[in-house]
Amino acid sequence: MLKYSLKRILQSALTLFIVVTVVFLLMRLMPEEGYFGVGSDKLDHVQKENILRSYGLRDPMHIQLKNFYIRLLRGDMGTSIIYRPKVPVSVILKGKVYYSLYLGLASIGVSLVFGIGLGILMSQYKGKLWDKLGTVYIVVINAVPAAVYYLFIQLYTTEWFKLPILFDVDKPVSWILPIVSMSLGSMAGYAMWMRRYMVDELNKDYIRLARAKGLKNSAVMVRHVMRNAFVPMAQYLPTSILLTIAGSLYIEYLYSIPGMGGLLIDAIQRQDNPLVQALVLIYSAVSIIGLFMGDLLMALCDPRIKLEHQGGSR
Repeated sequence: MLKYSLKRILQSALTLFIVVTVVFLLMRLMPEEGYFGVGSDKLDHVQKENILRSYGLRDPMHIQLKNFYIRLLRGDMGTSIIYRPKVPVSVILKGKVYYSLYLGLASIGVSLVFGIGLGILMSQYKGKLWDKLGTVYIVVINAVPAAVYYLFIQLYTTEWFKLPILFDVDKPVSWILPIVSMSLGSMAGYAMWMRRYMVDELNKDYIRLARAKGLKNSAVMVRHVMRNAFVPMAQYLPTSILLTIAGSLYIEYLYSIPGMGGLLIDAIQRQDNPLVQALVLIYSAVSIIGLFMGDLLMALCDPRIKLEHQGGSR
């Protein structure tokens, strides 16, 4: 396990290095107006060149990349130019991450409880009412664009249940719709995969043998079926959880939640290049860390999985 973990850490670090480098190079292809701030139309050519030189954008590309990594290792992700001029990106993110964290954790709890619970019901009542209702829900969530049912929830549910249409940190009731909206997609995914893996386990010989020996159905479901069905799901849980915590781009923008998701959209619209670059790097790092943690979690859930290559003849 230790050898595999070290190997995966090195692979993840290399992948992150490649992603960061590619993002950095792509950001240098963005329009230069994103570095001039408000009132750029009043600047002449000489003033614009001086601003670009102050940011080091006229240095050779390898020098720019080296300086970028030096600043990044120091925890300096640059300063905002347009969104909040001359304010460090780290300060801006510090005030945003808590909203995404709290909403993300709440939606994860809802999706895990109801998604896995629905998957268990669907597998136990295969072909019956619960299975059919769950299948309809999964098909609708996967077939209909998320933006459509997000808008439906915001426009109609607020009227039916008298809930606030926009987020207000001082009104906990306004958290309900964003959390529900963020949970729907993950809930459908957990239910679909839990049902599939549990049905596969229920059809295996060791389950038939356990029942033939007189083991209670509840014991079979909990100690064997559910435990083994959860193992393949464990690989995808960390990625799903981390991305949810990082914030849902559209939902935070839709409900005017001052989190990281809405911040990225706002930064792109305003062409605040340093802020966009920092946010893209954070999301990339979250994805890579999630994949690494998923492999480890899967091995911890099932000790039979051998992560390291074992030599010897077959």
